[in-house]
Amino acid sequence: MKTIKLLFAMLFALATFQSASAQSDKTQREPGIKTEKIKVSGTCSMDKRRIETAANAIDGVKSAVWDEYTQLLTLKYSVFKKDAADNVQKKIASVGNDTEKYRADDMVYQKLPDCCHYQRKQL
Repeated sequence: MKTIKLLFAMLFALATFQSASAQSDKTQREPGIKTEKIKVSGTCSMDKRRIETAANAIDGVKSAVWDEYTQLLTLKYSVFKKDAADNVQKKIASVGNDTEKYRADDMVYQKLPDCCHYQRKQL
């Protein structure tokens, strides 16, 4: 009888532990951090370095990772810096890459290395 009670107690403890760990597998949310995806035009690893460096230079940005295949910049920034995402897009355009909201100056774009030239949308 004691063996059966012990077995049930162990099964109950195991079931409780499993449900608790399953809840912690959900995506971790960071309080005070907002995540946003921004379309940024580019073609190569030089673009990646330029885009991420420009984005990380903006006050309030916690991380910036650009995927050259999807051309999406995953930006994490402080919720207290509400204009950080817009400032990131301005900064990226100022170094030669077009974003969703801002187009890079033609002179700056032309100075990029040839491998960094991408098909630009016409105005």
